[in-house]
Amino acid sequence: MKNPELHQINLLGKDEQNRRLSALRAAMNDASIPCALFHNNANIYYLTGRVFRGYIFVDLLHEGVLYLLRRPSTLHHSDEGSLKLISRFSDIPTAIAEYHGEKPGNIALELDSLSYSDTIKLQKTLETESSSNISPLIRRVRSVKTERELEMLRESGEKQTLVYRHIPELYKEGMTDIELQVEIERDSRLHGCLGQFRIAGDEMELFMGNVLTGDNADTPSPYDFAMGGQGMDPSLPVGANGTLIRPGIPVMVDVNGNYTGYMTDMTRCYYTGELPQRVAELNKLSADICAELASMMIPGTPASSLYERAAQMAAEAGMSDYFMGHRSHAGFVGHGVGIEINELPVIAPRSKDILAENNVIALEPKFVIPGIGAVGIENTYIVRKNGGEQITNAETQPVQLS
Repeated sequence: MKNPELHQINLLGKDEQNRRLSALRAAMNDASIPCALFHNNANIYYLTGRVFRGYIFVDLLHEGVLYLLRRPSTLHHSDEGSLKLISRFSDIPTAIAEYHGEKPGNIALELDSLSYSDTIKLQKTLETESSSNISPLIRRVRSVKTERELEMLRESGEKQTLVYRHIPELYKEGMTDIELQVEIERDSRLHGCLGQFRIAGDEMELFMGNVLTGDNADTPSPYDFAMGGQGMDPSLPVGANGTLIRPGIPVMVDVNGNYTGYMTDMTRCYYTGELPQRVAELNKLSADICAELASMMIPGTPASSLYERAAQMAAEAGMSDYFMGHRSHAGFVGHGVGIEINELPVIAPRSKDILAENNVIALEPKFVIPGIGAVGIENTYIVRKNGGEQITNAETQPVQLS
């Protein structure tokens, strides 16, 4: 074992883990949830700084947690009795009872991500007919980032910005959208991008991002993305489809910013030949909307008010029919980011979310124009008392490809 620390099950360190657990327990206490069992990879990563196969049991009686570990069995923990190796569901209740001091009653489960069969198995094993759903609560807790998480997000933003600055030199005349995307993905990986695009839920799928040009951007996708695209195969019907990059037609790049396990989200437009005036104007409108909404990113602000302002600015410019899509419109103009690309809060017209300090939000006011394609930018911001702190800082104006 060359580096014993790498085999610690908690890579966050005690202080950082306690900060996250304190926020989680406070929310559990407010919701009258005495204990919860976590299995989702995103939540395990949030609570430990790594991913493993197993469960984490959290209650209101202990400062620490109980790790129920299946794989890898080489992991260890310094607190005796806080880690149990399990091989089957039936090992779980005994381990929890020993740790908790007694058999707990209702254990909240991640009902948003657990399969039906696993939920039934767990409920049967834990001898409970129903369970509270802990998924919405931990999503809310995760939406307010710690300073360490913000450092990781800023690092991802800096590296994503660096890659975007390389894009003009990655282009070669005669390329298609997918050929340019492959080069951007290669450059991203060489600069440390993890490649993983973690998405909450099973209704959206994506590889490393979207590169869209021409009318392909107006091809409806089954996913609730701002931009669609036919994709390269019906098994993944979104994004680049092999369209040739042509002079005067914008190329919208929205590619993975996961360099630390925490994702930033950024979109920029590129072009060859001469830039049409309308593209420049729409890109400026998108940037103006981002700036306006960023100024509204103050704790206590309703998320819906940001959407309303964005829609108002699009309407004042006569662009409502093309705002957030044309043939198919996305139902939002922004979303939380972090361990997953679609976290809280959601910037949508019917959102009940209220902005909190250290929320991290991607704003993406985009437009799709028939015969032209997709135009607009996207930036990631941290909610601060004086407005949004922008952490994706590539040039906002359309950039000419070499």
